[in-house]
Amino acid sequence: MNAEPIVQTSGDVTFLRDCWYMAALARDVKRGGMMRKLLLGEPVVIGRMKNGDLFALRDICPHRGVPLSAGKVLGEASVECPYHGWRFRKDGVCSLIPSTVDGQDNIDPSKIRVRSYPVREQDGLIWVYFAANERAEPASEPPRVPVPNAVPRWVESQTFTCGIDHAVIGLMDPAHAPYVHGRWWWRVTPREKVKHYEPLPTGFVMTRHAPSKAAYKILGGADVSTEITFELPSTRFENIRGTIFGRSFDVSGLTVCTPIDANNTQVTQIFFWPAWLGFLKPFFMILGPTFLGDDRRIVELQKQGLEFNPSLMLIQDSDVPAMWYHRLKKAWAESTANGTPFVNPVKPRTLRWRS
Repeated sequence: MNAEPIVQTSGDVTFLRDCWYMAALARDVKRGGMMRKLLLGEPVVIGRMKNGDLFALRDICPHRGVPLSAGKVLGEASVECPYHGWRFRKDGVCSLIPSTVDGQDNIDPSKIRVRSYPVREQDGLIWVYFAANERAEPASEPPRVPVPNAVPRWVESQTFTCGIDHAVIGLMDPAHAPYVHGRWWWRVTPREKVKHYEPLPTGFVMTRHAPSKAAYKILGGADVSTEITFELPSTRFENIRGTIFGRSFDVSGLTVCTPIDANNTQVTQIFFWPAWLGFLKPFFMILGPTFLGDDRRIVELQKQGLEFNPSLMLIQDSDVPAMWYHRLKKAWAESTANGTPFVNPVKPRTLRWRS
């Protein structure tokens, strides 16, 4: 088969459950502070108790529906609602209803709770777990950045006005660069590419190879190599390895697509490198927002066509990673719904395209 349809259209988005989603940078959540997020269409408050404990709660007080994020973090390790002062611990259990008086034993605060999301902080990032069953414990841990002592060195985040599927397959698309990113000062002559892919536990990897892009020249000599991984729900790593100034290095670029709602997706790119490679930062500060902005603008343009609900298609071989994404997502959703083991539909394959 040379082509297949894209099932998802502009108004039909499935959010995968039993998955970790990158929600914030750890440095942006201070002790005693909170931030309100819309994640997978759900209001979530992410914050730290004054002792440093991280929490993620549904950002709606169950009493009158006021956002808890508009309240404050108290020294007793609870969040106070700004309307009536109800307090909630990081596990979501209500610890105090100030308006009650002695003798009102029929009101037990500990039986009232707001949803608490599993949350992890690692590699300078905050991940939130969205379970199919909100009481279930995480079946996995968040992805780790595959470089030693990972610290975010450069970050760019932009809101794409599209569902997560179009954001993901647009960013993994290997054939768009000459057209979406081309400029008078950055021209790419399309040529044939041949790359080998292997399955991962919940995704696939473009196996390690010598990169062809001129941008990699800033990282030194001919021994530079890269591999690109993708795993559900939307985690892409580019892991670069090489030698410069006689020293070996590992640089990792993380791209995550975090759904805000059905029609908006937060796309964040983060690069991690050793402190001694600090000279790289100016290049990323100049080029990073520009190239991510190109991808954002093309989905805004795409949205004009998607409003008419057109039939779309994916072709061999350049769109095979996008086909894999849809098949992976379908298999994961069925596994979650049926309680059956996930089986990765991706098989080893070498792909050829021109870009």
